[in-house]
Formats: sequence, structure tokens, C-alpha cells
Amino acid sequence: MLAALDAGFPDVTTFEPAELREVIRSRRGPLQRQPDMREVRDLTIEGPGGEIPLRIYRPHRDDPTLPVVVFAHGGGFVFCDLDSHDEFCRSMADGVGAVVVSVDYRLAPEHPAPAAHDDMYAAVEWVSKNAADFGGDPTRIAVAGDSAGGNLAATVSVAARDNGGPPIAAQILLYAVIDDDFETESYRLYGSGYYNTTKAMRFYWESYAPNGTDDIRLVPTRAATLAGLPPAVVITAELDPPCSAGDAYAEQLRAAGVPVQHRRYDGLFHGFLTIASLPVTGTARTEIWEMVRGTLDAG
Repeated sequence: MLAALDAGFPDVTTFEPAELREVIRSRRGPLQRQPDMREVRDLTIEGPGGEIPLRIYRPHRDDPTLPVVVFAHGGGFVFCDLDSHDEFCRSMADGVGAVVVSVDYRLAPEHPAPAAHDDMYAAVEWVSKNAADFGGDPTRIAVAGDSAGGNLAATVSVAARDNGGPPIAAQILLYAVIDDDFETESYRLYGSGYYNTTKAMRFYWESYAPNGTDDIRLVPTRAATLAGLPPAVVITAELDPPCSAGDAYAEQLRAAGVPVQHRRYDGLFHGFLTIASLPVTGTARTEIWEMVRGTLDAG
């Protein structure tokens, strides 16, 4: 699987942003629109830099009011969109039993940090005010993201705490990009030959944060304290360069008194949760959706 991914995925550092996005998009299969949803709605909201496209997934449930997961897609802050994670968001909505709101935030390098963070935060604010209009419970809002999107979920959790809201019931960090430390054990062990590379990660951070990463809107561990953050589900993959930072963040949250459910998937690599055809993915998703449900129910 790793050999196939390495052979099929482009060297992201060799393309201009628009060209890279088109190359990535051209390699996707057609949208399957599965699992089936009761309703899928596309809309736009006003954000700090213009309109932000959202896609709202409501699963087949009898409950008139469901928890809401505001989701930020991965893609190194540079590529991917609502369609790239359509199947994954449907699976989350169905598996968790939640309304999922997917956020098409501004991409780097055209929109450097903190543009993506600010769009995600604006989306959470909008959801908090409008959840009842689409059957969502404004008291049970989670933020979630994979890879770069996990960074946005983490930093928005910090911002919401520091700004006095909107209230966030859980943060779901799926092999999140926590920081730009390229000297950790997992970077040393798995920085090449495991699909996601140190070279690519440097490129993503240079694209997103050309002026450095001292801002807590970019790196959640820049916060003076992690105390008071929402309960967390932290998922990491052993063969992933950002794994060590994700594992450490789970421990830092726990040490600060934040309830944490942490699972590292050994023998797996960055992005595995969005490869629905991988046999282990279905099992992992089921486990993670259960963790998310438990975290939201506990809140």
C-alpha cells in the first residue's frame, strides 16, 4: 500500500498551487454519495475574508436534534476541498449520529495563516448561532479535522476558550499536524518512504506560515496553558512523521486536566482514515466514532 501511494502521489513541492490542486483533483475517483444521508446541503456564510462554503450532512436519525461536528479537511493547508472528504464526512455523520458541517476554508499560499484558522473559527461561530435551523444542538458542538484540519480544530479550541466562546464540547484530532518540529522521533524514523514525508511537511508549513509559527492560532502548544480546553479524541498513526507530536499533545492535554481518549494505530500511515477501501479503515472508524459519541455524551 505504501509503495502504491508513494508511486501515485505527486511530489507536492514541484507544482504551483493551482496546478497541484488540479493534479490532486484529477486523481480522485467519482463521488459515490455514500453513505446515504437524509439531507446534504451546500451553502455559503460570510467570513473574515469573504464567503466560506459549507456542506451540511444530516444522517438518517429519528432524533429531531443531533450533536454537530464542524469539520476541517486535511491537505497540508494547500489543497483538498469539500469533495475530497465527502465520503469521510458522510461516514462520520452516519457513524457518530451527528450533523457534520464541512468547512471549505481559504487555502495557502494565496491565503497564509491565520486565514484557514480564522475561517474555521467563523464557521464554528456560525454553527453555534444557527445549529437549530438544521437540527443541530448548539450545546453539543465538536470541532474535528484530519491532518492540517486537525491543527485547525486544535487551534480553534484554544481560541474559543480564550475568547469566551463559542462553547465547544469536544475536539477530534485525527493525525493532526500539531507543530512544525521536524526533529521528533517519528520524523526521524518515518520522514521518507511512508507516503507523508518531511519534505512535504516543510513545504506545507512554509506555504501556510511564511512569517513563522509563533502565533497560537497556528500552533496550539504556543498557548500559555492547555487547561480548560474541550475533551479530546486524539488519533495518531505510527508510521506518520507528525505522530510523536500528536502523542505528546495527548499527554500534554491530559496533564493539564483535559479528558483525553488517545489511540495510536500502529503499523498505519498518514491519511489511512480517508482510504475507505483499506480493510482496517472500517474497523478504525467504528472505534473512533464510538469514542466521539462517548465524548459528546459525557459532555
